[in-house]
Amino acid sequence: MDTLTLWQLAALAAASALVGFSKTAVSGANTISLAVFAAVLPARESTGVLLPILIAGDVLAVLVYRRHAHWPTLLRLFPAVAVGVVAGTLFMMWADDATVRTSIGAILVFMAGVTVWRRRRAETVAEPGAEDGPPTAGERLKARSYGVLGGFTTMVANAGGPVMSLYLLSAGFRKLGFLGTSAWFFLIVNTSKVPFSVGLGLIDGRSLLLDACLLLFVLPGAWIGRACVDRIDQRLFERVVLAATVVGGLQLLLT
Repeated sequence: MDTLTLWQLAALAAASALVGFSKTAVSGANTISLAVFAAVLPARESTGVLLPILIAGDVLAVLVYRRHAHWPTLLRLFPAVAVGVVAGTLFMMWADDATVRTSIGAILVFMAGVTVWRRRRAETVAEPGAEDGPPTAGERLKARSYGVLGGFTTMVANAGGPVMSLYLLSAGFRKLGFLGTSAWFFLIVNTSKVPFSVGLGLIDGRSLLLDACLLLFVLPGAWIGRACVDRIDQRLFERVVLAATVVGGLQLLLT
């Protein structure tokens, strides 16, 4: 971190602005920021630097979309996510940079393929919250599966965003419900990850100093995202989320 060039700092600043944009407009685009941080910094250290920036973006997203969250979905996810976070912490105790990149890239590409397959099979999907009846066994199993994967990937490489984006898309969330639910989800989950990251040595004085510089770029990115979100077509919105997931996953696999 002490030897970053001007171009590397510029890349991190742009990726930080993209964090703000992704939190208020296209959540899956956050994968690109993850890939940039992992390319500029060592993969393990990049997760510690990126986490406070993500939390700042989460705070801004909650301020904008807090009333659109679907809390029954969140409550179904959190127990499984906790299991995934613990598993991810254990994984990070022995995994090297190459293992982190390959594992997360493979998960992202696989989940994107699963989501495309599921959406082609489903002719119509009701908006979550339209019927607040008890979830079916299939819905509970899906929430647990995505929750564990989301917790694991967010702990290992801050890559839970694409996994949860795929879950929310497969559940039929529209833009505002999608953004409101994911905003609260990641504010709570990312904040809970801080003690684990500190314990693993991923967050320290040097990483926080770099964060202090990069946080300045999150706010304009969030403002641009909020200005654009109402102009984004729902079908285009879903395609961009899936495309960003695949691009980020392939980048992690191939580097």
